[in-house]
Amino acid sequence: MASVVAKLHPPPQAISGRQSFFGTVQTSILSIPRTRQSHLAITAKATSDSSESSSVVQSVKNIWDKPEDRVAVIGLGIAAIVGFWASSNLIAAIDHLPFIPSVFEFVGILFSSWFVYRYLLFKPDRKELFQAINKSISDILGQ
Repeated sequence: MASVVAKLHPPPQAISGRQSFFGTVQTSILSIPRTRQSHLAITAKATSDSSESSSVVQSVKNIWDKPEDRVAVIGLGIAAIVGFWASSNLIAAIDHLPFIPSVFEFVGILFSSWFVYRYLLFKPDRKELFQAINKSISDILGQ
């Protein structure tokens, strides 16, 4: 019985690099042996949309280059981590109280039921909701 083995790509010979905004991006061919006689080659390349990412990266880089802004950025990062940790612990503490989660769930069910009855059940009420949403959007956008 003869076996048929197909080679997709030859094994990698070299790693090439190209210049980008972040420095040299390495592209290579990864060879994964499937059997003793063949190789599966996967090509990985780094691509990005340079117009949006470069402006964001450039603005962050400009802020980071100023020493007084660097301290503020580090402080904001630490404050964000502490705030996330504190809110996570607060939610866990409330969740461990025996009665509070059930009350919150009941209030959520009541509010959802009221919202459906008030705005979604009848056609004139839906029009009123869409008008309120469009008014809010126009107020926010300043139109």
